[in-house]
Amino acid sequence: MYFIDVQGTLIDDHTKLPTRGAIGFIDYLNAHKIPYMVITNSTKNPSDAFLGYLNSIGLNIPKEHYLDPLMMLERHIDKKRKIAAYGSEEFLNVLCAMGYSLDFESPDVVLVAIKEDFTPDEYAQMIEFLLSGAELIGMHETTLYAKNHKRYPGVGAILKMLEFATSTPYSVVGKPSRAFFEEALVRLRHQKADAAFSEITIISDDVKGDLIGAQQLGMKGVFVLSGKIRNADEIIPSLTPTERPAEIYPDIEGILERL
Repeated sequence: MYFIDVQGTLIDDHTKLPTRGAIGFIDYLNAHKIPYMVITNSTKNPSDAFLGYLNSIGLNIPKEHYLDPLMMLERHIDKKRKIAAYGSEEFLNVLCAMGYSLDFESPDVVLVAIKEDFTPDEYAQMIEFLLSGAELIGMHETTLYAKNHKRYPGVGAILKMLEFATSTPYSVVGKPSRAFFEEALVRLRHQKADAAFSEITIISDDVKGDLIGAQQLGMKGVFVLSGKIRNADEIIPSLTPTERPAEIYPDIEGILERL
């Protein structure tokens, strides 16, 4: 059984097309009825739209095999609460379409997603809201954000900075929160009723933002070098033995060849 990341794992961060072996891997799982969930931290498009895009590029992922943070958001933030949201314009539009009210005067929540061009003034505004008592929530906790062959601080890095600056603890909607992984497990059990974390292999290009949290729950971590990190030496030496993934592959094709 598998949990499978999307960006940098199933699709290339730059081209947004399937990585080597991605289509074949999903087709293999479908053909052999192997239980799996595709778990992404994508927040720029409505859930159905992003899944539709994945399907359109050849990744035949059924709706019941898919989970993203937007599908979890209402459990974390009631729509009556006022939100100061930070992220791409597409993300803000999705929030409004979902019925959330954006407020940059006296928000109850500071909600952080990803974009590459956060400004110092935006950080200053977040800090003022947090020091005034707003709650801090991240859509996910990725370490790095890759775009146009550049790597930017991920949402996890921004949350850590804000926590350090304001002493405000934060919670996370998507990966690697326990709640997100538990919801993915609940959905996986529709495919295999007695599925357990100890039976699941999680595949991702983000060790700190995905794999370590999953491994702490008993999953087997598999690291692919097709996304944010292209050289394992950039991160593996800094990890403790319990943080290190069980296996490392250049891409999904390497895993497919082992099946």
